[in-house]
Amino acid sequence: MSAPLVVAALAITQTVGYGVLYYVFGVFLGPMSADLGISTATSAGALTLAILVSCVMSVPVGRWLDRRGAHLLMTTGSLLASVAVLAWSQVQNVAQLYVVFALIGIASAMVLYGPAIAVLVAVLEPKRRSNALLVVTLVAGLASTIFIPLAGQLIRTHGWREALLILGLAHNLLTVPLHALALRGTRPTHTKTAADRAEHSQAIRAALRDGGFWLLTTGFVLHSGAIAIVSVHLVLFLGDLGYKPAVAAGLTGLLGLYSVTGRLVTSVLQRWLDMSTIVARTFLIQCFAIGVLPLLGRSAPGAAVCIVLFGLGFGVSTLATPAILLDRYGAAGYGTISGALATPVLAARAIGPLGAAVLATNAGYRYTMVPVALALAAASVCLMFIRYVPKPVPR
Repeated sequence: MSAPLVVAALAITQTVGYGVLYYVFGVFLGPMSADLGISTATSAGALTLAILVSCVMSVPVGRWLDRRGAHLLMTTGSLLASVAVLAWSQVQNVAQLYVVFALIGIASAMVLYGPAIAVLVAVLEPKRRSNALLVVTLVAGLASTIFIPLAGQLIRTHGWREALLILGLAHNLLTVPLHALALRGTRPTHTKTAADRAEHSQAIRAALRDGGFWLLTTGFVLHSGAIAIVSVHLVLFLGDLGYKPAVAAGLTGLLGLYSVTGRLVTSVLQRWLDMSTIVARTFLIQCFAIGVLPLLGRSAPGAAVCIVLFGLGFGVSTLATPAILLDRYGAAGYGTISGALATPVLAARAIGPLGAAVLATNAGYRYTMVPVALALAAASVCLMFIRYVPKPVPR
């Protein structure tokens, strides 16, 4: 299958996948919790479970990708995701909700950025990877901009259950055929010979011994937890500031819109700065933006400015992670190495929203953004120091 078709298909499926499987959750959190008669913290635990399941699945998925490619994996995963979203619309209690989100966690590990980027690394020449990654992440960066307001409107006009039915059907119609058709013939080529398999193993061992890998992991763990809190709780946080749900959803949608701008800026800045420096400075901007949101966010223009600044770095880690990993370790073993990085990053994404829900329940939403700002400041420090750690030499 041609590379442009693979890139176009993944751009669409990542947009729909992230929109339906992740970003809309914050919009459904309030009405779903009220209808089921449970706290928002209990509901947020379902998303926590989904992400923890994805965390557990990330390494085996990475190994599968290195050995067998993504065609069967992503096609099956997109079908499972669609079924799970449809089942989500029918849940009647906490147990059913958690079972559904365990399935969503499995499906997410099979279809979202990890596998998609591994496909691009496996099938494209090095000189074409950067542009392909940029295209896919730019388009997919619109997922929250499209799906958060869309979900808010669907809930307002149809109710949360019927809204999920519509989103589940749309996910199925768009992602399953594209994965089934566009990913044929995308098996990896770098582990066919004994020498290539040895290089693959050496690259993995070198990465796991590298201090830079653990600095990168720590930085992205902190950033992932912060981003997850904002993604899930910003609608409710803005509601606590006095905004109506539809307005809060619309403002939150700015995150995705300006994440596209941030990725473009990041791509341009790579001409003059190394990626870790760009990311460190971006994290500092996010730290400032979210730190002043409780003060400036009481007016719509002030909230918009804070959200726009935060959104500039909203998706930068998606572009930065493969760039830094490929620069330090090469393409051999990329699926496994990125899976090892994704495991704690996904765990942070799971724990962050649940912790914020507990904090909001006990202390109010005005305090939820304080740990976010602190985590982003610490993440920036980690990324600043990566460039001072020598690249590993495979043994």
